[in-house]
Amino acid sequence: MSLKNQTNLQNEDKFYETERLILRPMRVEDAEFIMDLYNRPKFLQYIGDRYIRTVSDAEDYIQRRFLPQFEKLGFGNYLMLTKEGNHKIGGVGIFERDGLDVVDIGFSLLEEFEGKGYAYEAALKIKSVGMIDFGLTKLSAITTKENTSSQKLIEKLGLKFQKYITIPGDSEELMYYETPD
Repeated sequence: MSLKNQTNLQNEDKFYETERLILRPMRVEDAEFIMDLYNRPKFLQYIGDRYIRTVSDAEDYIQRRFLPQFEKLGFGNYLMLTKEGNHKIGGVGIFERDGLDVVDIGFSLLEEFEGKGYAYEAALKIKSVGMIDFGLTKLSAITTKENTSSQKLIEKLGLKFQKYITIPGDSEELMYYETPD
């Protein structure tokens, strides 16, 4: 078995649990869910258009964006699954992003599951995994000025607002947060 295949198997086996959720690495088989999530009005408004219009586009996006980061760093974008009912409800992860020196924690949730604490529960677990399992000493987060619910969640995670930034390929000024020293 090649090292690449061993890494994929290790990542496939690496899942985390919270009180109500299972968090597992995104897979190509999640393409239909990603297509749905990434085309929701709030995702488009607050995170941006990833130009995923078909399941094939979503499969390609997962293969180009999610899987290589897992192979390189061991962490990335995790699917949120409810323990009760096994529903796919969102994504949470730690990401390398162009224009950021510190890895970024991010989350997205289907609207019908908002306001129930799932995003906080998942993000708190992934923050802990990043710091403890992967030895990260700092995390950042970015959000739009209008996304007050994300701002509150980021602050609840213990990150502090630092400054306004723009990232490559995007003209919108974003709020930049970091874990304190």
